[in-house]
Amino acid sequence: MNPEEIAKIAQIASVLEVSGYPKPGNVHRNRDFHDMVFEDFLISGIVIGDIIKEAASHMRSIGNSMDFRESNIGEYIHKAVMETDRWVANNTNLGIIMLLTPIAMSAAISDNLNELRENIHNVIKYSTVSDAINLYLAISIADAGGMGDQKDLDVNSNDSIIELEHENLNIFDVLNISSSWDSLAKELTTKMPITFEIGFPIFSNLRKTFSINTSTVVTFLTILSNVPDTLISRKYGNEKAKKVSDMAKTLLNYLGPVDSNDSLSSEHGLAANKIAIGFDEKIFKEKLYEFDNYLFENKLNPGTTADLTASSIMVSYLSDFLLP
Repeated sequence: MNPEEIAKIAQIASVLEVSGYPKPGNVHRNRDFHDMVFEDFLISGIVIGDIIKEAASHMRSIGNSMDFRESNIGEYIHKAVMETDRWVANNTNLGIIMLLTPIAMSAAISDNLNELRENIHNVIKYSTVSDAINLYLAISIADAGGMGDQKDLDVNSNDSIIELEHENLNIFDVLNISSSWDSLAKELTTKMPITFEIGFPIFSNLRKTFSINTSTVVTFLTILSNVPDTLISRKYGNEKAKKVSDMAKTLLNYLGPVDSNDSLSSEHGLAANKIAIGFDEKIFKEKLYEFDNYLFENKLNPGTTADLTASSIMVSYLSDFLLP
């Protein structure tokens, strides 16, 4: 794919994700937080475009050799975070950058969705210690809450960079360490199952019939109902994160019964035709706003789910240009 088109899709995915409203517990067009506002996320989604294009162009230039060690993915993640930091004073998009950068780079050398998914895995798996160091520098700049501040390879410790070099650890290695408590890390070390198997098919099905906003919000809720948000679990514990996921699942029931003949519905709780069965938009919106208010008032922010929604949207739009 053309790197310029890839960059535009990354920007589109970023701004559509934050524009979905009400996207419970997150900043959206009708909800600001005290330390970050809707416009911060719009700006963040736009300013990474040039870096994403540069990353995709670089990957395309080394495509013939297919040496994934030359991808420099850590450098581009670091650059995107630094560019965001120039324009916005908060960590608005570290998770999105970590997901969208390997997707973009892989799209530049992929002809179909299967290749895309495999290339994403290879970009991460065959990264270098230099990439890992750049990732740590990016996390440090973003000051990501809860990410990398465990005992092993603490991002806030100066000794961690030395340890990365000494142990020759790459991005896959360090994310694999944190994959047990961070679903974004797990996503990037397991061929992105949430993105490719839940979010992308849901969003793609929905946008054939429903508005982009409805598609975004319901994709977010579907991911949340299936995968407890690890940003919430790191702050408040696994039990609270599970409760929030159960609440999302209950909310999705207002869209109508699951069609048992639809494998996607049966497995993940929703498909496009599910909304068409017994869907009462007024009641659903009332319950949606109630859920949003509850999460906001209790400071429960499913931020990782929002990141995974953005990656799902990006893959959906890329699929318009790639073979199945």
